[in-house]
Amino acid sequence: MPSDYPTRRPTDAEYLSDETVDLPSSLLNLPWIDCHNHAQTLSWEDRERYALSGCQSMVMVASGYHWTPYKPVVADDVRFLWDDAINRRRAIETNHFFEANLAVGVHTGVRIENPDELLAAMDEYCRLDEVVALGETGITPSQHVESWGVDEQRAVVQAQMELADEHDLPIILHTPNRGTGDSPTYRVGASTPGYEKNASLASSPVITGDNPELEAVKIDVQTATEAGLAEERIVASHADPNNTNYLMEETECYLSFTVGYPWLTGVTAADVAETIREYGPDRILVETDCANILRTDAFSVKRTIFDLYRMGIDESDIRQVVLENPRDVFDLEE
Repeated sequence: MPSDYPTRRPTDAEYLSDETVDLPSSLLNLPWIDCHNHAQTLSWEDRERYALSGCQSMVMVASGYHWTPYKPVVADDVRFLWDDAINRRRAIETNHFFEANLAVGVHTGVRIENPDELLAAMDEYCRLDEVVALGETGITPSQHVESWGVDEQRAVVQAQMELADEHDLPIILHTPNRGTGDSPTYRVGASTPGYEKNASLASSPVITGDNPELEAVKIDVQTATEAGLAEERIVASHADPNNTNYLMEETECYLSFTVGYPWLTGVTAADVAETIREYGPDRILVETDCANILRTDAFSVKRTIFDLYRMGIDESDIRQVVLENPRDVFDLEE
């Protein structure tokens, strides 16, 4: 220890090299865009966390089946979700300074009795300035409460893709995750902590086989082709190691990694970093997917920014992934 050092006790400086680390303080103020969340369902404090951590803009998705009655789900239930998000958007922006954009869609996670009514109404919603995307939607291998056949799902997804193409909007694709696979066994009658959904009401799968999650994604991509929707207008949400190679090597879709609840999906900043290293940053995005039925983290994108740098990702690539890519894909203001 230098003789002129004021403290008599040893410090960590004695054990570190003389090499200084030039950490980019610019990451502290790097704005970012959350390209998929359900922030309209969150608390005021949760939305404030977005603002405090530098969220510049977001796409609030109004299509989640979780907020509809268990059974039966009808078109008006889902349309209420669209209207609720639209009616509350300006108040959210006024309170929290970030730009709140919307996506409206028909999620296939629950069977809807009369989806044609929704699809007929969706055309007018697409014309609203605040609607910057359709979705989330996509084939799901199994539903909540009541099964929905693949052909029926596919017709609903294709109709939304056709509307997206007609209105030159991107579509947010719900890709099923395989999960962590290491969940403990809980007492009978006790819910899985962190997810306020009755998993026991899941219906029998409508897609089976070794990898139904990936098979669903492949059906979606084929459906987009039939709908005439360019692959680069698809944002494959919930990207994970199970679908990354297929989507990056065999399609032109964008991949968006959900980093808001790794305890459920197993997806972390390490998956994002690995994909950037292997394929580059051009088609990569990140999202929180925060919702009020799930233990999620509004700070997760900000944490991911720091983690990506710690893992060796260049600052310019981080900026592209968290800000520039979503801004360009959803045609948001700079």
